[in-house]
Amino acid sequence: MKSRRRFLSAGIAGSLLVLSRGAYAHVAAPHGEKKPAPVEREQQPWGIAGEEKAVTRTIPIVMTDAMRFIPDRIEVRLGETIRFTHRNEGKVMHEMVIGTPEALAEHAELMVKFPGMEHDEPWMAHVEPGGSGEIVWTFNRAGTFEFACLIPGHFQAGMVGRLIVS
Repeated sequence: MKSRRRFLSAGIAGSLLVLSRGAYAHVAAPHGEKKPAPVEREQQPWGIAGEEKAVTRTIPIVMTDAMRFIPDRIEVRLGETIRFTHRNEGKVMHEMVIGTPEALAEHAELMVKFPGMEHDEPWMAHVEPGGSGEIVWTFNRAGTFEFACLIPGHFQAGMVGRLIVS
């Protein structure tokens, strides 16, 4: 519950910040302008940001303008650190966000209300059309989780996958 509130609060706070700066969500800065921030390793119900040296497996994910992920069902073992590589084969921006079904649904709703909201967490990858991205994540919590594209309309069109950690 605490993490869900923090996730929701962060979204609202981020929205207010964006509105005050006039920024737009998911608009990439020209190459070299934005330096990557250090990854914050904060425990989430679905795991924690992984470290490169701990990667045990790489899983490629394709994003399409049919509002689908390929594959849309992934199974991992408890304790595994996965590198997800993303390839956007579409002509529009897509993203992969890992979370609980409830957290993703809430965040998707916020994205519809505040389309200019910026967010950048280690469990998210924003991928430009024709581009690529990655997430390194350690699954230290068992359960059934999801990954989704939360860009307004994409989640609602079914751009959601299932992540099973056993």
